[in-house]
Amino acid sequence: MDFRHLGNSGLMVSEIAYGNWLTHGSQVEEDTAAACVRAALDAGITTFDTADVYARGKAEEVLGRALKGERRDGLEIFSKVYWPMGDGRNDRGLSRKHVLRGAEDSLRRLGTDYLDLYQAHRFDYSTPLEETMRAFEDLVRQGKVLYIGVSEWRADEIEQALRIADEMGFDRIVSSQPQYNMVWRVVESEVVPVCEREGIGQIVWSPLAGGVLSGKYKPGQDLPEGSRATDPKIKQAIADKVGDQVLLERVQRLEPLAAEAGLTLAQLSLAWVLQNPNVSSAIIGASRPEQVEGNVKAAGVRLDADLLERIDEVLGDSVQRDPALTKSPEDVHGI
Repeated sequence: MDFRHLGNSGLMVSEIAYGNWLTHGSQVEEDTAAACVRAALDAGITTFDTADVYARGKAEEVLGRALKGERRDGLEIFSKVYWPMGDGRNDRGLSRKHVLRGAEDSLRRLGTDYLDLYQAHRFDYSTPLEETMRAFEDLVRQGKVLYIGVSEWRADEIEQALRIADEMGFDRIVSSQPQYNMVWRVVESEVVPVCEREGIGQIVWSPLAGGVLSGKYKPGQDLPEGSRATDPKIKQAIADKVGDQVLLERVQRLEPLAAEAGLTLAQLSLAWVLQNPNVSSAIIGASRPEQVEGNVKAAGVRLDADLLERIDEVLGDSVQRDPALTKSPEDVHGI
C-alpha cells in the first residue's frame, strides 16, 4: 500500500480507502463485512470512511465492531453529518445542534473517542455557514475531531468556508469528497483547481462508477445475479449508468487497454483516479474479501500519458464534465 498526505495537512492516508456506504448494515451480513474489513487491514489499508446516514447508523456500528482491537493510532477513521437521522426538524442539516449531536452519536456507534476526519456530507443552504464552521471548530478544540472536510460541495461553497475560517481563526477544510471516476469528471474544472490552490485533497467515492467500470455489466446482457444493479435498495443509484448501452459498450473496449497494462479493468479504473495529483485517496467498497484483495493492487500503479489519451478516446462523450452537476438539496428540511 502507498500513502499520501491528505491535502497539505500532516495526516497520511492510504491511497486506497475502505468505505461501507452500500454494504455494511444492509447489503452484506456482518460476518462478511468483518471479513472484508480484515482483508482491507491485511492489504495495508488504514483509512476507513463511513457516515451516520449509511444504513441509518448500522454501518458505523458494524465498522466499529470490525475494527475493535486494532491499534487506534494506526487507523484513520472518517465519518460525515448532514442527512436526516430521525423525523425531527433538527435531526438533519448542519446546524450546531445537529453537528454536535451527530458527532457524539457517530463516536458512540464507532466505539472511538475521536474521528480523524469529520465531513459535512452536503452544503446546508438553510444554516449560516458561520454557525456550521464554529460547530466543527468546537469539535476540533474538544479533541473529538482532528480534521474537517466536506463532501459534494461546489467550488464557491468551499471558498466561502475557507474565507470564514481565515477570518475567524478556525481550522481550515483539508479535504473534499466528491464522486470522481473515468466517466464522472465534474470536479475537474472548478473544484479541483480551488482545492489545489488551497491545499485541499480529494477523497473520491465511486471510483468504479458503482461497478460499471469493473466491466461486469455487459451491453445487451442480463444483469449479473447478486450485483448492486439487482438490489432493490441500491439499483436506483446506478440505474442510469447500467442502462446506458453505449457506455457499457465503451467500457468493454477498455478491457484490452487494461490487459496491456497488466491490470484488471477495475484496477485500471482505480489507478486512473489516482493519477490525479489532487487525489489523496480513492474509496472502495466490497461485498466479498476477494474484491478488496484485487482492488488494492491499483495502489502505486502509474499509467503513461499514451494510455490515458487512449482511455479518453474510447470513452468519448460518455464522460460527464459539467460542474453544475455537483449540487446539494435546496432544503434539507424538505427531505
